[in-house]
Amino acid sequence: MADDPKTLVSTQWLADHLKNPDLRILDASMYLPGDPRDPEAEYDAAHIPGARFFDINEISDARSDLPHMAPPIEKFMSRMRAMGVGDGHQVVVYDGEGLFSAARVWWLFKLMGQENVAVLDGGLPKWKAEGRELEDLPPIPRDRHMTVRFQNQLVRDVTQVSAASKLATHHIVDARAPGRFRGDAPEPRPGLRAGHIPGSRNVHYATLLNDDQTMKSPDETRGIFEAAGVDLDKPIITSCGSGVTAAILSLALERMGKHDHALYDGSWTEWGMFPTVPVATGEA
Repeated sequence: MADDPKTLVSTQWLADHLKNPDLRILDASMYLPGDPRDPEAEYDAAHIPGARFFDINEISDARSDLPHMAPPIEKFMSRMRAMGVGDGHQVVVYDGEGLFSAARVWWLFKLMGQENVAVLDGGLPKWKAEGRELEDLPPIPRDRHMTVRFQNQLVRDVTQVSAASKLATHHIVDARAPGRFRGDAPEPRPGLRAGHIPGSRNVHYATLLNDDQTMKSPDETRGIFEAAGVDLDKPIITSCGSGVTAAILSLALERMGKHDHALYDGSWTEWGMFPTVPVATGEA
């Protein structure tokens, strides 16, 4: 894998840059509803040296009824200032699953106009498996200003996705497991209809990952998207259950050199409870 500080870096790359004063490492671990793991307690017990804990559920839009929606610009800036993350920093995000929620935070930084942010390929499990250094004390952050330029083109709401579905102007790609996409497996959140956005294609995020939770090569991921019937010449909207694993698709697209993609932030949690939008079931 070629290391790219704007998308994905290896554990070796991170180990080589660990002492760089302009490096900021974020532990963005989170788990699905019903998973008993406690990401903050795990961070407190052991994390990559210098890492700060990025709470996806807290650094979000508190005004929304939907889970961990993108935060207002001011909130993002104030949280990053308090964490000592700002202009001139190279950010590397990892999670405790391998490659799961870290991509969501990579996307959030891109949404806020930050370019120098990468996901750690294989995450904390790979770092631990290689016997690399861990610590249990959080760093002492110093305030750092961050200049934010919000990138509207990277996010879509239900109205925009509904129009894209109806008019077929974009390809909507759903990262959920095939059973949930077809509508014959239950949703982890109660009260949602089963199925998928009409016209969308299914690329389960797990198919883009190797057994060690590292991301497959850009050529391999391109083949997976094409095999799922995704027209890569069209702009793409990524979706999932609540806007987390959709970002894994966005990360894969970015590595493939495809830049005209946006993420549906409300994803199925919003679409599945919205009574006025249609739902399709079965295969795409």
